[in-house]
Amino acid sequence: MEDEIKQNLRNRTTWWRALYMLLFMVIYGVAELVIAAVVLFQLFSVLFTGDTNERLLTLGQNLSTYIYQIMLFLTFNSDEHPYPFGEWPDGPPTEFD
Repeated sequence: MEDEIKQNLRNRTTWWRALYMLLFMVIYGVAELVIAAVVLFQLFSVLFTGDTNERLLTLGQNLSTYIYQIMLFLTFNSDEHPYPFGEWPDGPPTEFD
């Protein structure tokens, strides 16, 4: 049992993933701020013009999908690296994007 733990601790793949996870946790924090700004701008758009801003709708959808991809990676539900190591999402998420 102890040898298995030592072997797991020496696994470089796991340590690289941990570094990527730290990076994506920081990116997630920034994405939260951006989504909050999109929410506020969209609210003001509706309040002042009576209609939603189409560009913000698209940005909000893509950013939400991106956050979903980050969460999948951070929770070990996906091994695919989100943007900037993968493609920027376009539209709603697909199953295990």
